[in-house]
Amino acid sequence: MASQPPQPPSGQPDTQYEEYQSEVITETTNRPTPAADVYEITPTNDVMDDRYEHEHDDYESGAMYETVRTWSPQSRPELVRIASVFSRIDSHPDVAPTTEDGGQLNRRDTLAGVKIGDPVLDPTKPEFDFYKWARMFTHVMEKEGIKRNRTGVMFRNLTVLGSGSAVQYQDTFLSPFAAPFRPGELCGKGRNPEKVILHDFNGAIREGELLMVLGRPGSGCSTFLKAICGELHGLQKKKESIIHYNGVSQHTFKKELRGEAVYSAEDEHHFPHLTVGQTLEFAAAARTPSKRVLGLSRKDFSTHLARVMMSVFGLSHTYNTKVGDDYVRGVSGGERKRVSIAEIALSGAPICCWDNSTRGLDSATALEFTKALKIGSQVGGITQCLAIYQASQAIYDIFDKVIVLYEGRQIFFGPTRIAKQYFEEMGWYCPPRQTTADFLTSVTNPKERIAKEGYENRVPRTAVEFERYWKQSQNNKLLLADMDRFEAEYPLEEGHLEKLRETHGQAQAKHTASKSPYRISVPMQVKLCTVRAYQRLWGDKSSTIATNISQIMMALIIGSLFFDTPQTTDGFFAKGSVIFFAILLNGLMSITEINGLCKATDPIVPNAQRPIVVKHVNFAFYHAYSEALAGIVADIPIKFLLALVFNIIIYFLGGLERSAAKFFIFFLFTFITILTMSAIFRTLAAATKTIPQALALAGVMILALVIYTGFTLQPSYMHPWFKWILYINPIAYAYEALLVNEVHGNRYRCATPIPPYGSGTNFACAVAGAVPGEMSVSGDAWVESSYDYSYAHIWRNLGILLGFLAFFYFVYLVVSELNLSSASSAEFLVFRRGHLPKNFQGSKDEEAAAGGVMHPNDPARLPPTNTNGAAGETAPGGSTVAVIPPQKDIFTWRNVTYDITIKGEPRRLLDNISGWVRPGTLTALMGVSGAGKTTLLDALAQRTTMGVITGDMLVNGRPLDSSFQRKTGYVQQQDLHLETTTVREALRFSADLRQPKSVSRKEKYEYVEDVIKMLSMEDFSEAVVGNPGEGLNVEQRKLLTIGVELAAKPQLLLFLDEPTSGLDSQSSWSIVTFLRKLADNGQAVLSTIHQPSGILFEQFDRLLFLAKGGRTVYFGDIGKNSETLLNYFETHGAEPCGPSENPAEYMLNIVGAGPSGKSKIDWPAVWKESEESRHVQQELDRIQSETSKRNEGHGQSAEKEPGEFAMPFTSQLYCVTTRVFQQYWRTPSYIWGKLLLGLTSALFIGFSFFLQNSSMAGLQNSLFSIFMLTTIFSSLVQQIMPRFVTQRDLFEVRERPSRAYSWKVFLLANIIVEIPYQILLGIIAWASLFYPTFGAHLSSERQGILLLYCVQFFIFASTFAQMIIAGLPDAETAGGIATTMFGLMVTFNGVLQKPNALPGFWRFMWRVSPITYTVGGLAATSLHSREVKCAQNELAIFDPPSGATCAQYLQKLVEAGAPGKLYNPMSTSQCQYCPLSSGDQFLGGSEIHWSDRWRNFGIGWAYIVFNIFATVALYYLIRVRKSSGRPNRIISVITYHLSQFGTYCRAFITGRKEKCPRKREQIGKIY
Repeated sequence: MASQPPQPPSGQPDTQYEEYQSEVITETTNRPTPAADVYEITPTNDVMDDRYEHEHDDYESGAMYETVRTWSPQSRPELVRIASVFSRIDSHPDVAPTTEDGGQLNRRDTLAGVKIGDPVLDPTKPEFDFYKWARMFTHVMEKEGIKRNRTGVMFRNLTVLGSGSAVQYQDTFLSPFAAPFRPGELCGKGRNPEKVILHDFNGAIREGELLMVLGRPGSGCSTFLKAICGELHGLQKKKESIIHYNGVSQHTFKKELRGEAVYSAEDEHHFPHLTVGQTLEFAAAARTPSKRVLGLSRKDFSTHLARVMMSVFGLSHTYNTKVGDDYVRGVSGGERKRVSIAEIALSGAPICCWDNSTRGLDSATALEFTKALKIGSQVGGITQCLAIYQASQAIYDIFDKVIVLYEGRQIFFGPTRIAKQYFEEMGWYCPPRQTTADFLTSVTNPKERIAKEGYENRVPRTAVEFERYWKQSQNNKLLLADMDRFEAEYPLEEGHLEKLRETHGQAQAKHTASKSPYRISVPMQVKLCTVRAYQRLWGDKSSTIATNISQIMMALIIGSLFFDTPQTTDGFFAKGSVIFFAILLNGLMSITEINGLCKATDPIVPNAQRPIVVKHVNFAFYHAYSEALAGIVADIPIKFLLALVFNIIIYFLGGLERSAAKFFIFFLFTFITILTMSAIFRTLAAATKTIPQALALAGVMILALVIYTGFTLQPSYMHPWFKWILYINPIAYAYEALLVNEVHGNRYRCATPIPPYGSGTNFACAVAGAVPGEMSVSGDAWVESSYDYSYAHIWRNLGILLGFLAFFYFVYLVVSELNLSSASSAEFLVFRRGHLPKNFQGSKDEEAAAGGVMHPNDPARLPPTNTNGAAGETAPGGSTVAVIPPQKDIFTWRNVTYDITIKGEPRRLLDNISGWVRPGTLTALMGVSGAGKTTLLDALAQRTTMGVITGDMLVNGRPLDSSFQRKTGYVQQQDLHLETTTVREALRFSADLRQPKSVSRKEKYEYVEDVIKMLSMEDFSEAVVGNPGEGLNVEQRKLLTIGVELAAKPQLLLFLDEPTSGLDSQSSWSIVTFLRKLADNGQAVLSTIHQPSGILFEQFDRLLFLAKGGRTVYFGDIGKNSETLLNYFETHGAEPCGPSENPAEYMLNIVGAGPSGKSKIDWPAVWKESEESRHVQQELDRIQSETSKRNEGHGQSAEKEPGEFAMPFTSQLYCVTTRVFQQYWRTPSYIWGKLLLGLTSALFIGFSFFLQNSSMAGLQNSLFSIFMLTTIFSSLVQQIMPRFVTQRDLFEVRERPSRAYSWKVFLLANIIVEIPYQILLGIIAWASLFYPTFGAHLSSERQGILLLYCVQFFIFASTFAQMIIAGLPDAETAGGIATTMFGLMVTFNGVLQKPNALPGFWRFMWRVSPITYTVGGLAATSLHSREVKCAQNELAIFDPPSGATCAQYLQKLVEAGAPGKLYNPMSTSQCQYCPLSSGDQFLGGSEIHWSDRWRNFGIGWAYIVFNIFATVALYYLIRVRKSSGRPNRIISVITYHLSQFGTYCRAFITGRKEKCPRKREQIGKIY
């Protein structure tokens, strides 16, 4: 039956209205008074730390205390008048508030006896009192006439729009081909519609007030906070929307006072190599005002403020500890969150919006954080808004106001103390022990809210009805009256803007524009950022040192490669090569500027630090271009030192002329080239939005720079369609300058005079630029004839390079300032095309889906009972859970101890823990932070891979066998899933491999459907997992994680690690109640739980509670209403738990949880001596005795040893290979990226070397075209390895511990799936390169051989990548090693330095390089029997003796077997002799022979087979083998150092110096 339009219940006294009237009158009296005096008033709730109340009797809470008054109802105008009067009274410092009877309250000085220098004001002392410090700081500021901005915010008709759809479709490899058949999408018909995110919000937040923002995920909480701060990137407000700050429009406010309203995002972005102290001191320094208290210097002021914030947020002990991140070891996640909080607090903004900033904090720390916010509001007048999930009652009580959001609609705004009553009078029921915040959020969830009896048909149901009810309520009318009063006090754009400007101007430094939002000038910003850049370098000094070492090593390798180059014409090519290497490696060294895969680990990388820069710009710390300029300034000395070391070695070792003038010119050009290329790469990084974009553009650009330098393809051989690249290539200008600088003024002895017996003018040197009859060749003539270079261009080229440098630096600074914002995108589900559920709607009616409104007596809403007979009980979605097979096995553990060695010292993580899990029970594992909850869970689940575990772990009294892990389910805290699979496919994959072979596939899939119904996943069962924001949301991922384990039909028990982590209270309730139902149906469940609410805690049967050090505090039943648990603690000396207190929080408090928590009782010692502990041991004895007798009765000896895996090898290989194929097919960006890389690179190379002629230079260019094809190798390897790591992470962290399939299957599947795409890539590259380069004149046999070599090369690349990554921890480390090895392979393949010219100790490298045989086979096949036709400048031209023809004169040379060819044998003058006559002779100089083509092909396959074998061997030795013997330790040490070396060398070769995150589980498995 359709519901009636909701109306406020008639006949009910609107007591909230009266309360709100009183609140409006009293709210201004509750605002903080800036004077040092406060009044003694009656506290209404205990919201501050007990430490203050007990240690400081004079502590007052200002706005947290109130005087209760009773007011008769007044008309709206009268209320406005009265409130205005009280506002004026409150603003007068000499007027004291009154009590109910009119008597004045006594004035007390909270700072009496406190002086500057008192320990309570020193943040480094344990006596430090933040409240007194804040009061004193404010008092001194006012005394010295220092002002600070205070402002509230008012929003009227706030509507925020965005574009987006709730559904997207999964792209596949064939999607581009199918696009023409969907003309609607191509023409824009299918574009995302405009979406209203926030609907018509109204409210006013006065200065000094705290606003709590409540709503379910997706309700618009984050958007609301962003709107308040004006950070709606990619979204837009309606024109009718009004937001102003005490009369200042948001546009003006954000333009001139941007840093006065800041938004704290949910994620943390910090420079990991900075210490906590450096991070916070930087924030304080960036916002240090010009006028400071007590005349403190800027440094002293910023240091002191940073110390204060560190003390407030419990970070003092981390002052010299790195912040760290997922990539760099540093402070813990909770401490990193507190660093983010302290950073915003140091911004000094009068308006702060916090987006779920308590995530990852325990309840004690979250409460302390909220108290600190309250003090800031009370003393500093800061207006604060906080969106929070799972807020305790103590936290809720601290706030002044609350706004409740429901699907983007405002359904309440007002004082926190009347919000609960408002919804109760609306008709909703609040269960006992449910916190107010949870209750307010639950009314927006149709599956959780409970209607009072008699109100089922009267309460609003949909978001629209809730909004309509709110707008018709008296509370909304009173809110509008308050907003009118706010606007009357602060007329738009009148007066207050000038006050804000005046206060802001007082804080600004000299030379700062008056309307600039920044407090410090641009030079000060640059200086501050430069200092920070050097701090980051010092923090990562090991990487900097390693980079220098890798530079030296590469310089030694390249220099020694050309060591002792002859100073003859035979050395011309070598000189060109070494200069080419020098300039190229110097220039491309700066590719690190577009690094960013591992965020913020590089001190000078723009993209790596972009999220941090964006945050700091929004905080008005500095201009983005100031940070960019600081990076340049800091970078120059570092690059100078690196260039000096590198170029000294390569210059003098590489055989270049030892002339001081020429060396300094060489160094000048190489250094300017480094800076120029740095500017180019920085500009590229700053101009792109994502790292893949930047890397793709950089890859194409590098290929163009290399080819069009002038060495691999001489200018005279460049085709007009690409020759323009030469003129915009900075490396080309540098190469010309360095080459002419080297040979200018020198003459080189002719190494091959023709004929060698000639004299006078009857001979010539077979080198370009030679003069007949001269035994030496001018270097200037050689470069002019070969390259059209001139020494006269050298300083012109320097000017061009400087012009490039200035231009790109300018563009970089401009782009850095402009290209900062990123568009906000809405979350959406992704479905495969054709698999969208018919009943799926983007914004469905949740009320209809929930089946109506629940009431208190609804069985689906009542807490489940702990009975095993509820076989028909329904899950939250209405589906039965009876399909779960009941279990009979009991899992016990006794005296479990876990010891590990850290830095050579033993450490105990678990200390003699005992317990059990019975079928049909739900056991909670709780403890303080760092107690070892997850460690115990891993130990019990047999998932630890390091350390020593002792104790007994038994199933029915028997030791655990090899099948234990596959018979248990383990729901990890991290929701790890393959992003390309659908929900149903993930469940089927688990069922296929983890259920026994005896179960048919049909039965397995039917059970999967049951699991989908149990977890209410029907709506998104065909949705692709995707990535956060573009796929399943947090709750859906958690359900899938649970479903994957249930699909395996665990026969023993189900482990869960923090299943409610990151969820809101309603999602947490759904998960825990589902676990309750599983237990009621016979499942044994053991779950760690993070700070459950009182209602959630009641769902558990038994509790195992741990203290720090992994010691037991309690194990036993919880009891009804937690009576058993509470009796234990109260009996042993704990204070009684209050009737409304959460037992879970009560336990944590009494054991001393939280940063400053302490307990006077040693609870682990109490447990050890308690009767309950002895009872546990007795019960374990009894269980073991009973199960042992049962085992004997069943004949244990007859039982066969179970297998490690449920399915055979072939079935595993089929399932896993199918999934990997599926992953590749559904990742078109990877496949098309690979194919387009090969296509574009091959086409670019092919048309750059288009149809080269048969001259000697043409043959050399043809050889270089083949050489350039091999350079694709490095990019291919970098593409392949991340895909492998994605699969491996999932396998090693979740699937291998579950014994889903073998590691050999994992490796073979990944190798097999890559091969078809590599074959296709080889075909594309073959057609794109060899036809443009060599034409179609090659025979079909040769074309077939070329195709085989191309395919083989790309298959080699994939197997090589998998070999390198197989045993290493991450793609970046492996990429560094792979790139280093590739650099050696291409350097020693015989192209850049002929084999016979290699020093003896490097010749072996030519033989072992796989590229040698690839290049040899391709070159021999392409150039075999090709006739050489020398160009004019390649001919040796000379006159024969008088009376002799050219043939007669050279007859002796021909008879000696000379390889050349005489073009005019009968001529008597100007003999033209070409040194070579066939391509085979040209290739012979590089020891490439046509006869070796099949041998080389066979050697290539041998390398592929070796790669596969080495992949398996390395993976086994490094990542599978778990013995602790010396061989394994040696392998680990070698691997670690190789990894580090490869990572650092990467910076030199391709610039990927970044480090990637290593999950703790993975580290343990590797090392």
